[in-house]
Amino acid sequence: MRLLGTAAVVTAGALALAGCGGSGSDPDSGSGASGAELSVNSAYMPQPVSDSMAAGFLTIANKGGTKDELTSVTSDIAGSVTVHETVGSSMEEVTSLNVPAHGQLVFKSGGNHLMFEKLKRKPMQGEKVTAELHFAESGPVTVEIPVKSATYNPKTGH
Repeated sequence: MRLLGTAAVVTAGALALAGCGGSGSDPDSGSGASGAELSVNSAYMPQPVSDSMAAGFLTIANKGGTKDELTSVTSDIAGSVTVHETVGSSMEEVTSLNVPAHGQLVFKSGGNHLMFEKLKRKPMQGEKVTAELHFAESGPVTVEIPVKSATYNPKTGH
């Protein structure tokens, strides 16, 4: 899937929650070459069958030399967005998930996922839902999540 504009890459050291989808660097971090370098791809939301909640899936890639943590997600379409971790057959809500240096944090069906709860309206196939990802060290990343069919199963990216 496509990245949203300038939110494609966020340099480590940006003030947490400062700016919208931009990139910045902490004056103490030097060139930022060893910081987290985050991007989001393969985002999608199956068209929800419920009027009150929907799932979201995406991949956060970190090409940088420093890990970061996804600490929260917000969206204007939902009263809240929660992060769920799946270990074995158990799913639980968590307050953060690591985005490893030179690695990925993958949200996929049957695994880690986002839950858009208390939907303000039911998103329909073909629409895009905007979400803002917040990190412990990097600035926020805004992503447009395309709504796919309820039975959509990605062939790549997850």
